[in-house]
Amino acid sequence: MKNLQEEEQVMLQNESGIFTAPLQRRSFLQYAGAGAAGIALVAAGCKKDKDYVGSGVNLGSGDIGILNYAYALEQLEAAFYTAVVQSQYELITANELALLTDIRDHELAHREFFKKALGTAAIPALEVDFTSINFRSRIDVLGTAKVFEDLGVAAYNGAGKLIKSADYLLLAGKIVSVEARHAALIRDLISNGTFADSTVVDANGLDVAFPPAKVLGMAQSFLKTSIIGSNLPS
Repeated sequence: MKNLQEEEQVMLQNESGIFTAPLQRRSFLQYAGAGAAGIALVAAGCKKDKDYVGSGVNLGSGDIGILNYAYALEQLEAAFYTAVVQSQYELITANELALLTDIRDHELAHREFFKKALGTAAIPALEVDFTSINFRSRIDVLGTAKVFEDLGVAAYNGAGKLIKSADYLLLAGKIVSVEARHAALIRDLISNGTFADSTVVDANGLDVAFPPAKVLGMAQSFLKTSIIGSNLPS
């Protein structure tokens, strides 16, 4: 137990370095291996949480299940923005391409961080289904990006109360703030000034929060892999 506590202290110290620096893929991944060490120690004892059930993938339970939940969403976002940058919708401007490339790099960094952190407890790579998206259409791409970013923010907000580890909660808070920056940017690319309208921010100035069941139900339409979150805390 003493070694585990020491490793978790190292993890927390390293993570503070990750998130106080500018969030660029290269600098993020430079520290991801060290930051993942503490989580990996816990995850090693939870390998059973990534068992397959039928044709689906079980996210697991407890904090490891929540981390896999976040990892699944980051996989989806990383795959989407990779396709966006590769396809480049018609009449895309240099500024828009640069912004979308930055978002892609952030999502790739998030995905790789969770993958390294979870170690053997990580769910496998998910198979996406983007057949409903016209990647040559600016309206389709930005509209889908808005769905993903708003959903990601609501997912992290909703999962916060389910996380027992203070270290993991801190990590989630640092990531959701980046996702919120993405959401605001995408919304303003679609229609300037809509970055925090009443569809996502309530009268108390609070952003929306969705439980995992609702988030997974919405995300499943973009996945060929079936995700099972029935063992997640609620």
